[in-house]
Amino acid sequence: MQASRFAPRRTASRLAAATAIAGTAVLALSAPAFAHVSVQPEGPAAKGGYAVVDFKVPNERDKASTTKIEVNFPTDHPLASVMPQPLPGWNVQVTKSKLDKPLTMHGEKIDEAVTKVTWTAADGKGIQPGFFEKFPLSIGALPENTDQLVFKAIQTYSNKEVVRWIEVPQAGQGEPENPAPVLELSAAADGHGGSANAKDTSDKTETAASASDSGSHDTDTTARVLGVAGIVVGAAGVGYGVFAGRRRTA
Repeated sequence: MQASRFAPRRTASRLAAATAIAGTAVLALSAPAFAHVSVQPEGPAAKGGYAVVDFKVPNERDKASTTKIEVNFPTDHPLASVMPQPLPGWNVQVTKSKLDKPLTMHGEKIDEAVTKVTWTAADGKGIQPGFFEKFPLSIGALPENTDQLVFKAIQTYSNKEVVRWIEVPQAGQGEPENPAPVLELSAAADGHGGSANAKDTSDKTETAASASDSGSHDTDTTARVLGVAGIVVGAAGVGYGVFAGRRRTA
């Protein structure tokens, strides 16, 4: 009887322990899904246009800081223009390489493109545990013959540990353990990445101007008709006055 009395308690304890272990496993499996180097545009990243993108780098270690981040650019879709934004506490280096096939931009041939951008902590502190940092770049012109750009990143910690975010996600498969940052490109807007609203605004301005001209034309026509009518009325009045004066004289 005594053993059967404690059986439900033991079962409940085992269930609680199993639940805790399962919860820990879920957290361990889900952590890499959001704690990795990623890239996001600050605005639209339209094909054929230019964009400002941020490489978001989190610190995943409790006792080491991130002191270096290296972003490698795709060679199958090279970018001729890459400009980093000054970032306090970091030194940045832009590496260019010769292209096997020159690019044509604005009517000019370009035989080299950026292949790597490296940020190094200037003071040695870098990204402290529990924090993240954004590394902004202005890039372009974005290719028109692909829907995404893959950037392979290498993260170095103060304890000399190196994490390579270089695995390319595959459609229909789960996220890899160390996924590479992927920039999704939107459809090309009018004017190669320019704002479509600019054209709409221009069209609206032309329409308003045309309406204004039409209104002015109508106003001028009305004024002319009224002026002619006034002249006719005035002439009629003068004629009537002359006729009346002759009758009085007779």
